Amino acid sequence: MTFDLSHLARPPFNLDREAIDWVRQIFEGLDEAGKVGQVFNMLSRGYEPGEREMFAKFRPGGITRYFNSDAETERGRLADLQADADIPILVSADLEGSRMSLPFGTQVPNPLALAAIDDIAVTEQVSRIMAAEARAVGIHWSFTPVLDINAATRSSIVATRSFGSDPDRIARHALAQIRVFQQTGVAATAKHWPGEGYDARDQHLVTTINPLSMDEWEATFGRLYRAAIDEGVLAVMSAHIALPSFAGEEGAEGVELYRPASISSILTTKLLREKLGFNGIVVSDASEMAGLSSFMAITESKAELLRAGNDVILFSNDPERHFSAVLEAVRSGHVSQKRLADAVTRVLGLKASLGLHRREPPPPIPAKATEAMAPILRRAPVVEKDVANLLPISPATHRRILLIAPGIVEPLWNKTIPIRFPDLLEAEGFGVTVQPMGQPFDAADYDLVIYAFSEETLLTRGRIFLDWAKLGGGMRGAMQRSWQHVPTLMISFGYPYYLYDAPRVPTYVNAWATMDGMQEAVVDLLMGRAAGSGKSPIDAFADAPDARY
Repeated sequence: MTFDLSHLARPPFNLDREAIDWVRQIFEGLDEAGKVGQVFNMLSRGYEPGEREMFAKFRPGGITRYFNSDAETERGRLADLQADADIPILVSADLEGSRMSLPFGTQVPNPLALAAIDDIAVTEQVSRIMAAEARAVGIHWSFTPVLDINAATRSSIVATRSFGSDPDRIARHALAQIRVFQQTGVAATAKHWPGEGYDARDQHLVTTINPLSMDEWEATFGRLYRAAIDEGVLAVMSAHIALPSFAGEEGAEGVELYRPASISSILTTKLLREKLGFNGIVVSDASEMAGLSSFMAITESKAELLRAGNDVILFSNDPERHFSAVLEAVRSGHVSQKRLADAVTRVLGLKASLGLHRREPPPPIPAKATEAMAPILRRAPVVEKDVANLLPISPATHRRILLIAPGIVEPLWNKTIPIRFPDLLEAEGFGVTVQPMGQPFDAADYDLVIYAFSEETLLTRGRIFLDWAKLGGGMRGAMQRSWQHVPTLMISFGYPYYLYDAPRVPTYVNAWATMDGMQEAVVDLLMGRAAGSGKSPIDAFADAPDARY
């Protein structure tokens, strides 16, 4: 078939004639199965038996890697996979910071912490560190920045992954990250199209709904995505989110109003491609998420993702079945040859725009920038309220501390990690008693009670809230409040809206991220050695007006 590749010369690809000729040559050398392989991005979890052979068989266009802590090993592993591949593989990761930092790299602030600091130079510096460490092991593509808006404060999936609730602040930081990533050779991805944050539910569990009118959408998400496109973002991630206001304008009715964008040509082709004029790569969000699988069977949805306008299908838990299903959809005409060709040539165009066709080795692995993070993190915590004038504290005034700290929740690995915070306080001369979870306590023998919660945005949790019964050991403990008798401080290393469940706690600090460096920064704040930023990127008092007092 003949096809026009002139769009690859335009932004965001900006390919020269040599690169376009490479795309054409590779495409023309692919059979149908090879083309289908290029639109799949597979998950690489580690050293599962047969993983390397599976990639060699299906020849996916890309992989997303779960990394271990040894950068040299990971670099070698990816080099081996690239050596196996006749076409360079796009290697992707979620460079979101904090617990989503690369395990072999620098622990950097997450988006909400960067928004709290609200210094574009800092966001650029952190983005440059992430991108350099990623490039050094062979990563070419990040599924960030997040353009979602913290509007639904009950959401457990947006909170710390977003740059906050103000579209102006989101735009400043997201555009800075796009610019730095792509200058460093890492493709950026604006997500989650068409916009998350006004539905408190999690698209890992249910198709979420963007309820905005189109005028409201244009003033918020439309503005953000247009700005990202103007900045030259190379990719947009279509999510399992419905936008019924636009679907209705295009004639959708009934359940079709709530079709996820990931399988909606109305949202992904009509709105994103045609109306907003996006010319880059559209990648689906993870295609096993219940936001999609609750609407359509997983195997059937793979072809629908491609048909709706996605160029890349993210993940497959059954590649034999799913590759075959997409190949059959192409051969039957359910997915047109034109749609397949458009997707494959855009994937190849992304590879060429990143220079993968030149097969150059990645740059050297840089030293960790841990020392550079300390002064940055000291600027992030925010004292949202201190009506009791508790701060600063010292061992002279509050030596005996009772600490209620459930630990860092890690949903990807289904475990809870102890926090360093009690050890940090002990090192300052405080006597710290860590209260066992689920047991009633008497605070009378203490000078200070600290609640320290460590839940960043969590996949598949559904809700984040203060489970007073779990903390206090049943109904009686659930109704106990220490601050009527003993000075009490609540700290959130993550989810910033606990005041909804504890509006009367007299002193409350938002610290945005669970990383060790942030815990150290909070100790500095509590002891008066750091002032914090005072620029809360969210309204911590949302839904709880009495919490201000």
